[in-house]
Amino acid sequence: MPRAILIAAFFLFASGATLVASADDRQFRLSVPDTLADSGLMKYMLPRFTLKTQVRVELVSPGQPAEAAFGDVGTPVFTGIGRTWSIEVISPDHKGASRFASWITDATGQSAITGFKVDGSQPFALPTEVEEVVEDISYDGDRLLGQQVSRVHCGRCHVTARGDESLGIGSTPSFFALRSFEDWDVRFAGFYLLKPHGAFTQIEDVTDPFPEDRPSPIAPVELTLDDIEAILAYVAGIEPAVLDAPIGHQ
Repeated sequence: MPRAILIAAFFLFASGATLVASADDRQFRLSVPDTLADSGLMKYMLPRFTLKTQVRVELVSPGQPAEAAFGDVGTPVFTGIGRTWSIEVISPDHKGASRFASWITDATGQSAITGFKVDGSQPFALPTEVEEVVEDISYDGDRLLGQQVSRVHCGRCHVTARGDESLGIGSTPSFFALRSFEDWDVRFAGFYLLKPHGAFTQIEDVTDPFPEDRPSPIAPVELTLDDIEAILAYVAGIEPAVLDAPIGHQ
C-alpha cells in the first residue's frame, strides 16, 4: 500500500477515534436508586445540567454499568427522603461524569437542588456542614522540670530557651523552630526513635540497652517517660518560631 494512503488512513482513523471519544464525553450513565428517581429531582435537575454543559445523562438502576452514582459513597451533595445522598464518580477519567460531579457541588448545581419543590415545599436540602471539634490537648508533666531536662540533655545540640542562642549546634533546629511544626508533639514524644537520637538515647523501661559491641558514641542521654512528659509540657508552652518571617539585617 502506498505510503500516502497509509498516512491518510491513519489520520482518518485517529479523527474517528477522537470523535468517538468526544461523543462519549458528552454522555454518561448515572446510577440512581428508584426512591430518588421517583422523587422527581432528577427530571428537574438533569435538564439544567445538560442545557449548561451539553452533556446528556442516562439514568440506570444500581448494579448496572455506570460512570457515576448517587448513594452512600463519595461526596455528600444533598439530603432528602430521610438520608444524605453522595455523588461517586466511578470512572474518574470520564470527562462528562467528572463535570457533573463538579457541577452539582457548585453554586449552579446547588441552586438546582434547592430550587426543586413539590406542592410548594422543598423536599431536598444541602447537607449541613459538621463543625469540626478540635480537642484541646494539655500535658500534665512538670513544665519547669521539662525546661531543666531540655537544657541539660537536649541543649547539647538544640537551643532550648530564649537567651541560650549561644548554646547548641547551629545546624540543628531550635525548640522554637520545632514547635512551629504541626506534628511537633509527635516529634518530641518519639524523638528517641528518630536519627540520630537512637544511637545515644536510653529511655528507662522502653529502649533496649546498647549492644556491647556498639556502645553510645557519646555520653548517653538517659531519660524516663516522666522526663519526656515534662519536656512536652515545657515545649507546649513556648512560642513557636515564625519560620517565614523576613530576615533581619544588622
